Amino acid sequence: MNDRPLEDTLLRGYTRLARESRQRRTDVALRVLDVTFSLLFLVFALPATVLIALTILVTSGRPIFYRGERVGRAGRFYAMLKFRTLRTGAEERLGPHLGSELVERTRAEYTLIGRWLRRTQLDELPQLFNVLKGDMSLVGPRPIRPRFFAQLVDELPAYWQRLVVRPGLTGFAQVRRGYETSMAEKLAHDLEWIADRSVGLYLRTLFATGVRVLGQSLRGVVKPRA
Repeated sequence: MNDRPLEDTLLRGYTRLARESRQRRTDVALRVLDVTFSLLFLVFALPATVLIALTILVTSGRPIFYRGERVGRAGRFYAMLKFRTLRTGAEERLGPHLGSELVERTRAEYTLIGRWLRRTQLDELPQLFNVLKGDMSLVGPRPIRPRFFAQLVDELPAYWQRLVVRPGLTGFAQVRRGYETSMAEKLAHDLEWIADRSVGLYLRTLFATGVRVLGQSLRGVVKPRA
């Protein structure tokens, strides 16, 4: 079933609301920081990026990247990039499943290095290109699929306000509460970021994310996720 017409209808109204929201001067400064840091991170991570890409190519073939449709600022759809961590066609096979069954079935779909890439979050390195293009920010609400956005807006009416800013490679909600938080709690933290966003808060969130990713990377090397 093609649910794109429904998604487009639901998103149209929220797109208008997001575009009517006032952009802060801070957002210009944050965009400059996004471009500056993304370029630095890409240069620093170039050896790892090339090595990961070659390993994926040799061990599981093409495609190297996963491209997933997400809802961006003001409701504009874009293709979010990641290193592919699942076998080819896994998204179609996993599509009908949710919750614990989805988690269990996903384990069987990992590529040779896919589990490690996800644990260390190195699979998200290509999103730096999304940041440079302006699809994303380094800090913001995490990207969401269009059909899930439509569902969550119905459950949480304030959810549309996430469209006021670009989705982020890292999020205020994830730094503060982790990945096991309910959607309502995550939304509360996302809205706090949107309301209080500043250069200082942006830098603190990046620093906290760096510490967290470093810890996960070290654990990923020592003990792979089951």
